[in-house]
Amino acid sequence: MAETLRVNPINCSGHGVCAELLPELIILDEWGYPIVDQRPVPPALDLEARRTVAACPALALKLIRTDEPAPVRKRY
Repeated sequence: MAETLRVNPINCSGHGVCAELLPELIILDEWGYPIVDQRPVPPALDLEARRTVAACPALALKLIRTDEPAPVRKRY
């Protein structure tokens, strides 16, 4: 079962730590608040996503289980 990152905009203080720790899935808007990729977290980034959620100083990030399968990286 895949998981998706979500941010609670009310709790978020705009520290920007999440975008520094997980730039593959999170970018900051012009005010420093996160814009989170809505797709499921790829398996290769699962550990980094969990560390980013744990490191959020405002506790505004969480991982939500989704029914959508996680994307698989193709190997060439």
